[in-house]
Amino acid sequence: MALSRADFVVLIHEHAPALYRIAYRLVGDCHDAEDIVQETLRSAWKSRERFECGRGERAWLAAILRRRVIDRWRRVGRRLILLGEGTPEVPAAAVDPVANGFTDEMQQALSQLPPELRESLLLVVVGELTHQETANALGVPLGTVLSRVSRARLRLRKHLLALTHR
Repeated sequence: MALSRADFVVLIHEHAPALYRIAYRLVGDCHDAEDIVQETLRSAWKSRERFECGRGERAWLAAILRRRVIDRWRRVGRRLILLGEGTPEVPAAAVDPVANGFTDEMQQALSQLPPELRESLLLVVVGELTHQETANALGVPLGTVLSRVSRARLRLRKHLLALTHR
């Protein structure tokens, strides 16, 4: 069933902040994250005819966002910009990624994770997708997502503890 314009506006208001947080954590730059969210929403609108009601809205949007991030990495080369490398300007309209404890240390710790662990963790924790929705979005088995998220949390904890003991 295709999304109506009104349903799409509701979808944007409900999920855009989480999409921004995911994009920001994946690319590390607020302006790039905003651009990726805009590209995601544009792609979602264009493909609204293929929207599946039984699939979670955020999972559908996160899958589109993931493809936009990959497209951007292919265009500009994969690079992760860490907070602290210059002062990021966070526009007033965007959600401040540091407001919920997303510190420079956390961004540094996330950058140390292999891409598949970071992506799985971000979709579950920041994107608030279920493990099954994350598995669907990534096209991997549920057990793989459970394992990746668990390993990512352990590695993050280890990295952050090492920082506090310096």
